[in-house]
Amino acid sequence: MMIVKPVIIDPLEAEWAEAFQSAKDAVTAADAEAEQVLANARERGELAEEVRELEAKLRTGRQFQLFDNLPRQKRVRELDTIRSQLREANRAVEAARNLVKQSRDEFLLKLREFRVLDPACGSGNFLYVALRALKDIEHRVNIDAETLGIERLAPQVGPECVLGIELNPYAAELARVSVWIGEIQWMRRNGFDAAKNPILRNLDTIECRDAVLDESTGDRAAWPQADVVIGNPPFLGGSKMLDELGEAYTRALRKAWSQVPGGSDLVCYWFASAWDRMVANQLKRGGFVSTNSIRGGANRSVLIPIAEHGRIFDSWSDEDWTVEGAAVRVSMVCFELKAHRSETKLNGKPVARTLADLTEYMGNFDLTKSVTLKENIGICHRGIETGGPFEMGTSDFQKLACMPVNPNGHNNSSVLKRILNGTNILKRSSPRFMIDFGPGTSEMDAALYEQPFEYLKNRYTEYRIASLNKKRKIEVRCDWWLHRRTGANLRKAIDNLPRYIVTPRVGKYRIFIWMDKSALPDSAAFAIARDDDTTFGILHSRLHELWSLRMGTFLGVGNDPRYTPSTTFETFPFPEGLTPNIPATDYADDPRAQSIAKAAARLNELRENWLNPPDLVVREPEVVPGYPDRILARDEAAAKELAKRTLTNLYNARPAWLDHAHHALDEAVADAYSWGDDFRTGTLTDDEILARLFQLNQERTKR
Repeated sequence: MMIVKPVIIDPLEAEWAEAFQSAKDAVTAADAEAEQVLANARERGELAEEVRELEAKLRTGRQFQLFDNLPRQKRVRELDTIRSQLREANRAVEAARNLVKQSRDEFLLKLREFRVLDPACGSGNFLYVALRALKDIEHRVNIDAETLGIERLAPQVGPECVLGIELNPYAAELARVSVWIGEIQWMRRNGFDAAKNPILRNLDTIECRDAVLDESTGDRAAWPQADVVIGNPPFLGGSKMLDELGEAYTRALRKAWSQVPGGSDLVCYWFASAWDRMVANQLKRGGFVSTNSIRGGANRSVLIPIAEHGRIFDSWSDEDWTVEGAAVRVSMVCFELKAHRSETKLNGKPVARTLADLTEYMGNFDLTKSVTLKENIGICHRGIETGGPFEMGTSDFQKLACMPVNPNGHNNSSVLKRILNGTNILKRSSPRFMIDFGPGTSEMDAALYEQPFEYLKNRYTEYRIASLNKKRKIEVRCDWWLHRRTGANLRKAIDNLPRYIVTPRVGKYRIFIWMDKSALPDSAAFAIARDDDTTFGILHSRLHELWSLRMGTFLGVGNDPRYTPSTTFETFPFPEGLTPNIPATDYADDPRAQSIAKAAARLNELRENWLNPPDLVVREPEVVPGYPDRILARDEAAAKELAKRTLTNLYNARPAWLDHAHHALDEAVADAYSWGDDFRTGTLTDDEILARLFQLNQERTKR
């Protein structure tokens, strides 16, 4: 109903209320005039019969009849005048009643022709609610008209008014049955006979097919003509589309919808499709439930044209939602091209305007207009995506790493790397290793690493069989020994760095750590190709954290922030002279850089001392050179204590020493922007920080 009410019910009820009020005003005026004429006629005994007849008709609200057949009698001129007034009043009342009937008939015709489309209808929940709403409105219209003397009509709005598209044949058939059940329930609940022979008929208005891609042609899928579109499109993140939908389908979908950025969540294609139809005047309004990630990152791009050239007239930015037993966080977005007269609401409250990130426009800055800064491009990279069984545990890694030199003269350690994701960064988990032949390696060259190649080949066969058993849409890749997303740009960016910065893609807190080049992040983490403490400190400041929270997206039950290179990093205005395109050696003597670097190094030192205190851990060299020491618990008691010492737990507790370290860092970064005095006096509020950063972003784009 949070979608159906603003998209369907409220506009239709408002339209009928206006039409009905106009007709009702005409009836009221006509009745009042008739009452005045009757008041004069009641004083004339000769007109008693006509008066009684008119009074009875006014009480019942039925249409007056003309008095053309009244017996002709010789009467005084005054009686003829009154009788003429009675006839005129009768005509006015009859015209008013006819206006009510005309308004009712026109609105009911529009209602019968009104079409609601759910292009991802599942088993028909939204269509069921929509049909019930349309029938309720029809019922109210009939009752309203009846109060003014117009005979009620039988219900005529039916299942043909709701349209659906559903890919799953079983769900599509359930939707058809659900709609018919809704029709029968409503009819019986409101005292009408439901159809019995047959009870259910074919409902071809619910189609079983893909709603966004015509796979036979590779074009965008067509939608049937409708007035409004509603629904709950599938919740599938952009990073999972390859595995769940297959590489071929995902590529075809992204090619057909070039306006939707690559990596966007699947739901974005429904927003883009609905907006295209609105622009073409093929839809009036729309309302979808989406994961709340629609508010930021690449996903938000589909809402930007809607917010700028249309209107988001009712939305809920962050709500609990349970679907198929899984709890997620969602946004609900109702939008249109041509503004309706209704007010704009955000999270249930009236606002002047709703922005594409589902926040209220405050009049001083709109972060959705932030643009990529050229000095930030090519620095932040998403991690690799193996797309196969490349990972292994510590024992297999050590076994392969210690094998004899290969025919090519290289050790296996050349193609064995550590891999980490958000869990490895934020929690204390076992080391993970993988086989990594590197981008562009031929099968012939990969086979020269004999044991890793055979190990991977055997596991890949098992992987394909297991995937087929699970009915996953994996693609048979001819380059199976290579990672699906090799991270060539990432590797090139960090190739000459002794260390680089890593942050989780999703996390309760925006935390950055240092990583040596023996490891690569996977797709659940991002690498920033910088090795200086100054950049580390700027990124870990409150200023960048605020920016990333507003410019990124949120995910999961915990509503954890999600970082994205394109929106959270590449749009962030670093302090002048300390931007990522400048080598750290160029600003090594800058007092601002030195102050930030000192505070950042101290923060990192304190965290490391807390995570791995020397009285709880021992460090052992890895079995092969080139890898960091292994950090082991001294004993069982130490292991229990270390299990609690994770970055997530540390920031949950946020002890005073950590807060002080971050405050010192924030002050140093604020000084670099020349905002230090405002920071120290407390006048640099969060909104003020965002406003100033946005202004910097806009100024730098004009250079």
